[in-house]
Amino acid sequence: MVSVSAARGTRAVPSGVAMNLRLTADETDALRRRAETEGRSMNDVARQAIAEYVSDRRSRLTAAIGRVVQEDAELLDRLSK
Repeated sequence: MVSVSAARGTRAVPSGVAMNLRLTADETDALRRRAETEGRSMNDVARQAIAEYVSDRRSRLTAAIGRVVQEDAELLDRLSK
């Protein structure tokens, strides 16, 4: 495993919060390749991926609930009686 960390007060972590992220060798290689391809730091690529995942989670959850309600409408109706 590889430990990736950001120091307090660096440009990469505007809020000043530091954390360690333990990645497997394969994850590190994939992150490194993506960062090199995009001409960005590994830290920036990881932060963007986390931000996209977190912001998209609510919409994915809402969509999944909508699918269940639609697909199982009859069952849900019977259960509500």
